[in-house]
Amino acid sequence: MAEIRYDGRVAIVTGAGMGIGRMYALELARRGAKVVVNDLGGSRDGSGANQSAADSVVKEIKDAGGEATANYDSVATYQGGQNIVQTALDAYGKVDILINNAGILRDRSFLKMSEEEWDLVIAVHLKGAFCVTQPAVKVMKDNNYGRIVFTSSSSGLYGNFGQTNYGAAKLGLVGIMNTLKLEVAKYDIKVNTIAPNAWSRMTADVFPPEFEQKMNPQFNEPMVLFLCSEENPVTGMTFAMGAGWYGRTAIVSGNGVCLGDANRPIAVEEIRDNFDQITRLDDPKPHDNGGSLFTYMAPLLK
Repeated sequence: MAEIRYDGRVAIVTGAGMGIGRMYALELARRGAKVVVNDLGGSRDGSGANQSAADSVVKEIKDAGGEATANYDSVATYQGGQNIVQTALDAYGKVDILINNAGILRDRSFLKMSEEEWDLVIAVHLKGAFCVTQPAVKVMKDNNYGRIVFTSSSSGLYGNFGQTNYGAAKLGLVGIMNTLKLEVAKYDIKVNTIAPNAWSRMTADVFPPEFEQKMNPQFNEPMVLFLCSEENPVTGMTFAMGAGWYGRTAIVSGNGVCLGDANRPIAVEEIRDNFDQITRLDDPKPHDNGGSLFTYMAPLLK
């Protein structure tokens, strides 16, 4: 089996001081990449800062013979995102790979959630991905090569009690991917999204204790590293995973039903009488872009 390597590639991993991000950084370095280990060093709720988290991962990489440098900026500001990318440029001269992994939690039921709890989670996950990805893409575009991974969640794709802020941010990342993939395709920049499931400080009070070993964070690492490799052939896809299971997930449409002739008004009763067909997903189809919905409307638009 030919080994997938990243020799000569420069990778940025945000939130790489511990957990899954740490594993990405260590394995990328083991396979030849030069790695910028970004971590603010805050707690699970985003409070505090500690440089030792990033420093310890950099030391691990260097002790094993790899190349890495630390960055301690927050992803939640545009200046912070620029600083993270500049760290890569100053140390290694380019950026080839970006894994947007940094995250925090401020769980609260919707009716009890504060504006601060909403804003902080959106800032780190959604705005943070923009703040780091935009300057990284500018560099990748100039080099005509790039691999970007966004980290979504089953909370955003399917829902989870008490995580409206987190879920909104995580589904928003899929929205960024869906448009960015179109804008950068001609530069050989591939953009994909993962929805990992693993035992970590973020999920220790979500999964039952007996799941700790079976939900090993390492099981998420192979898919992410493949998506960051030169061999990855896809862009604009979302993959869910956990406990060694991997599968593509997508926003899809059913066949629906065409009502009227695109000229006459349509009555609410017609929706009621056709609601079963409208809601069916027995022949689901994913979309490459927003315009693909028009294929369903084609009979009405002739």
